[in-house]
Amino acid sequence: MHMRAVVASTTALLGATALLLPLSPAPARAADGGTPPVVVAHRGASGYAPENTLAAVDEAAALGIDWVENDVQRTKDGELVVLHDDSLARTTNVETVFPGRSPWKVKDFTAAEVARLDAGSWFGPAYAGVRVPTLEQFVRHVERHDQKLLLELKSPELYPGIEQETLKVLSNEGWLDRAHLSDRLVVQSFSADSVRTVHELKPGVKTGVIGAPPVSDLPAYAEFADQINPRHTSLSGAYVAAVQAFRGPHDKPLEVLTWTVDDAAAARRVAGFGVDGIISNKPDVVRDAVDGWHLTAAG
Repeated sequence: MHMRAVVASTTALLGATALLLPLSPAPARAADGGTPPVVVAHRGASGYAPENTLAAVDEAAALGIDWVENDVQRTKDGELVVLHDDSLARTTNVETVFPGRSPWKVKDFTAAEVARLDAGSWFGPAYAGVRVPTLEQFVRHVERHDQKLLLELKSPELYPGIEQETLKVLSNEGWLDRAHLSDRLVVQSFSADSVRTVHELKPGVKTGVIGAPPVSDLPAYAEFADQINPRHTSLSGAYVAAVQAFRGPHDKPLEVLTWTVDDAAAARRVAGFGVDGIISNKPDVVRDAVDGWHLTAAG
């Protein structure tokens, strides 16, 4: 089957638990006394500060977490903003500020309108007045802390051309130079087509597909994705080992980053599977659990 056909047929399965492999862990990189998994702050340290805000980036930095994950949407007038949902309703006061504009989709509001919204009060009074950052603001904040970025193109089917626009912002902010491309940036999405587009536009960018495609389809994904990033509840050691057996577009073994792990027991479980990274709302909890597990395993 042609690669595009394989990807198209598999995209519908992303995020599904279509893993028909045994659950016993296979020998893997992080489980053999090697380095522990990288810990990524999900939407910033979103267990402690409002998600996808500069405050969540600050909290991750204060915890000593190097990697931050975020989500990108696009406004009516073409500004890229950092927000998980395609609606503003859950994490801002948009219903109060603009009561007659249900369902409050990001794509129906201008950047100036989004900038008026309070994106912190829902989380707690200490964050009242926190704003929805633009992608430019978010990237600059991550850079200020000398952190690394796992950037998710959220719902790219709603925003034709968002791949090229995102790469333009990253380029303008200096994030497509050799130093950033080598170890500080990954662009991911649930959409395999979007990830492939990013790879075709800028082959040097490290990319990830979110979900758990069948092992039989991994050769097609390995043409344009460096990571396969499944939900932790659908993970097994055998699947991790199967993914890592393939080499990606940069001729390195495919990596596995799993999400969203917020407790120590689950963190140790997936670390035992040999994952390369763990994405968490409470990255300090995961880091401490994995570091402790790693020292025990290595000893």
